[in-house]
Amino acid sequence: MPNHLTGQARVKAIISGVVQGVGFRPFIYQLAHRHRLVGYVTNTSTGVEIEVEGREEDVHAFLKAIPEERPPLALISSIKTHPLTPLGEEAFLIKKSQVYAHRSTLISPDVCICEDCLREVFDPNDRRHRYPFINCTNCGPRYTIIDDIPYDRPNTSMRKFPMCKECGSEYNDPRDRRFHAQPNACFQCGPEVFLYDKEKKPVLCNDPILETIKLLEKGFIVAIKGLG
Repeated sequence: MPNHLTGQARVKAIISGVVQGVGFRPFIYQLAHRHRLVGYVTNTSTGVEIEVEGREEDVHAFLKAIPEERPPLALISSIKTHPLTPLGEEAFLIKKSQVYAHRSTLISPDVCICEDCLREVFDPNDRRHRYPFINCTNCGPRYTIIDDIPYDRPNTSMRKFPMCKECGSEYNDPRDRRFHAQPNACFQCGPEVFLYDKEKKPVLCNDPILETIKLLEKGFIVAIKGLG
């Protein structure tokens, strides 16, 4: 509830729909900072939970902006809000995900490579040049890699690939396109490509992708398995 003496208000918002795996937490983090709000955002097993605190008009502007400026891959089914007593916090945080007994959140499907990643993958000077598993908050694997909700790296097949220093830096940088991108990876720390014959024996070659192209051109059939 708003404090009319200080003009401060605090509101909890519960958002359901396709709001995990679509860059929603980074979006909320940046939106809260833009409106000078404190509080937190977290994934839950039912969607996304937010608490924001600040000037009453800033809180209202923040809540109004969520459906208007949502990430392009997000689909919001409902936003439920109720007032809280201001706590006087000093920062806005992305908190550890919460798991409840009831599970009902929706997960984004896998998304084809975005223009930014496409540009990087063909840039000889980029550290992800020709990295086949390139992704960011706007594209890449989602549904096929998840084992459980909430959608966090430890709950996906990417848990076997700890991020290197550079990927970790991107993941933790609010200004980066890969801020809180759960499948974030590169040549140094991410999945690799392997080619096997029909007897499941490794095919010795310098580049499995180029070798696959050669096999297809010769009329062979090649089955492709992704990250999931």
